[in-house]
Amino acid sequence: MENVIAIVDDEKDILQLVSHHLKREGFKVKEFHNGKDLLLFLESVTPDLALLDIMLPGIDGLELCKMLKSKNSTSSIPIIMLTAKGTEADVVVGLELGADDYIVKPFSPRELVARVKSVLRRMNTVEVDDDIIQLGDIKINTQRYEVYVKSKRVELTTTEFKILEALGEGEGRVFTRDQLLKRKRLWGDDKLVYDRTIDVHVKNLRDKLGACGKMIKTVRSIGYKLELQ
Repeated sequence: MENVIAIVDDEKDILQLVSHHLKREGFKVKEFHNGKDLLLFLESVTPDLALLDIMLPGIDGLELCKMLKSKNSTSSIPIIMLTAKGTEADVVVGLELGADDYIVKPFSPRELVARVKSVLRRMNTVEVDDDIIQLGDIKINTQRYEVYVKSKRVELTTTEFKILEALGEGEGRVFTRDQLLKRKRLWGDDKLVYDRTIDVHVKNLRDKLGACGKMIKTVRSIGYKLELQ
């Protein structure tokens, strides 16, 4: 079955460019010039991934991301933000709102397609064994992609889950940011993310884990490790 990609961008040329290259790779594409039309579309169809431009008329991309992640019916849709140069603050906000990745304009169509494939690959990875990683009050089900803290389920994005899984499997081991970026099970074969992305996702992960978030330790100038308190 074809993966359905929803693209929201008010620049016609960019919309056509992105759509053309994704279709060439076998994706089914739905194009939207504004957030309102996307929301109407989502009432009947759930795409496999959404590409959201930040600067949009009416509902901007950041607000759209927040809306999608706040609803049970759309919270699992992976999101890639499209942003112009010089808007690092917007990028960080987007990641904090739950976006899985971001692409800076102007961008290479080949890179964009690679990013889309990488995010979908992370979404579709399934463990063979029904493994459970137990770390104090944290329980990670690596097959079902579920995390529980004191028996209460915690909703994580795919990227947050993969980071927690990596740190959990290597309990006590220090992972550099570069090791996390290169880790095949976390990012696939593509190193198309940045150190700052890891930092933002770790911050979100700590917040969602509540008191247990303190188990994720920052090793200054190196990276992160997870250890029991």
